[in-house]
Amino acid sequence: MIKQLEISSDSVVDRVYEQLKAMAVSFEFKPGARVNEGAIASKLGVSRTPLREALNRLNTEGFLRFMPGKGFFCRELDAQEIFDLYELRKSIEIAAVRLAIKRARDQDIDALLTFLRDTGPDPGERTSMELVRLDETFHEGLLSMSNNGEMLRVLRNVNARIRFVRWIDMDRINRTKTQAEHRAVLLGVKARDEAKCVPVLEKHIDRRLDQITSAIKEGYAQIYMPTAKSAEG
Repeated sequence: MIKQLEISSDSVVDRVYEQLKAMAVSFEFKPGARVNEGAIASKLGVSRTPLREALNRLNTEGFLRFMPGKGFFCRELDAQEIFDLYELRKSIEIAAVRLAIKRARDQDIDALLTFLRDTGPDPGERTSMELVRLDETFHEGLLSMSNNGEMLRVLRNVNARIRFVRWIDMDRINRTKTQAEHRAVLLGVKARDEAKCVPVLEKHIDRRLDQITSAIKEGYAQIYMPTAKSAEG
């Protein structure tokens, strides 16, 4: 019975964690705003105990901030932090692709090439959110060929923390060009040729601080625009 209760409790915490993470990533909590634990617990239909566990986990992973005596707060859209995360992403992916050159199986490379072909360079009617998800799927698939689970875990955390900015950034990106770069990297891995894929991947991921700052300004406008519109109405 005790074991069943523990499993049940863990599943509640995991569910609350995923719900809160989605809210934090999409800035359903306004940047810098305090998280109202009572209101969230009521909204999600849970007690304070699993809610607090989920909040602590999100704080540890960088999705929320905790201030002793004050509570949990939504993180700000900070240009330097996002820039640092992009640098971290770039360093992980470059290290991983070097491992993939040695470890990747041809059938896995071919499967990712098929994924690129099937999703195509044309964005079609896809939303920015859908396009970012496809891009994350590609990069996580590429990194998984390194056979390093810890690298993949870190990349997924970074991807989630920069996702909101990437939704904004996606509208400025030439998908035909990025898909061609994806293919070039994969073909370099298949050829076991570091010189053919590492420089392309590095340039592909790289973002300047001013580009990130511009995207954040647009992001803030999108976060607060609905509030402004509703106030006008």
